Amino acid sequence: MNENQAQPWWKFGHVWLVVAGPAVVVVASFVTLYLAITIPDPVISDTKSGAPAMQARNHAATGVPASSKP
Repeated sequence: MNENQAQPWWKFGHVWLVVAGPAVVVVASFVTLYLAITIPDPVISDTKSGAPAMQARNHAATGVPASSKP
């Protein structure tokens, strides 16, 4: 009759599989937050070409050099 006694929830392996997924995601989100706060992206203020966005995009897509005339 001892075989039919209820066991605590932490003794079932599949419960740990269900709990481990969200727990790993929470830990990874805190690691990502820490990295985002401590290592900010640098601000790029100077562009080397000085070309407007559409002109530079079209040049990259076609391969034709951008004209120097305004």
